Amino acid sequence: MFLPNYTIAKEENEDIPEHVLPIERENTYSNEPEDDVTIEPSFQTKDLLDSIDDPIDNLELIKLLNETSIRPTPFSFGYRGEVYLGRWPIHYESKETKMNWEYQKVNETEISNFGTNATQSIVYEQQEEREVKGALMSQIANPDSVKRMMVQKVQKKTNLPLAFSTMIGKGTKTNHSYQVPPEKHGVLTVYVPAAYERGQITFGEVYVELKGTKKSLIIKNVTKQNIGAWIPVQDYVSFSLSVK
Repeated sequence: MFLPNYTIAKEENEDIPEHVLPIERENTYSNEPEDDVTIEPSFQTKDLLDSIDDPIDNLELIKLLNETSIRPTPFSFGYRGEVYLGRWPIHYESKETKMNWEYQKVNETEISNFGTNATQSIVYEQQEEREVKGALMSQIANPDSVKRMMVQKVQKKTNLPLAFSTMIGKGTKTNHSYQVPPEKHGVLTVYVPAAYERGQITFGEVYVELKGTKKSLIIKNVTKQNIGAWIPVQDYVSFSLSVK
């Protein structure tokens, strides 16, 4: 797992710095947005969700509840039973979100402007295709579901396109140029930013209870676990120019 320089200094919801630019149009690799699908609970699922105190924001679980066809019959007076749907991550609560705009270096361009009287320009052009991955900071059950829940929550907080994997295609370039004066050596370093996210995930055993002609949801054996993650920002890069 990549361990970046821990230079977090930006608070959540802060404006994007000027040296951080979007490259969605310029990127020669087309990244797929993570969790771009919204699943709305059906009318029956809303009734089930209203029957419990613990919020459920796991879209996979909501989809399963939408597809659940268990219905009490009109003649089930006095009947009571439970249908076990499994143990699920049901809710993620974000505690802290901070940005590292220089999470992982993906490109570097150098110009030695010695022996001339003219200023030279450095422009960004991606030399090799690079993949930048995020990671959960500890082991946890249902990691894929947990990742999707974290991305869903943190994207709303930061208003940034987050994903646990993002690609920068070879040949990606921008029109921005950076000046290197005569008798100087310039290095333009390009990074992919990422969010450092810390929060708490709630797990529970999910049951559908059938009682007479009514149906309700029950969450049993609820546990909570602290979790942290690095989540890269898709199709954004930050620039750092060093002139010596």
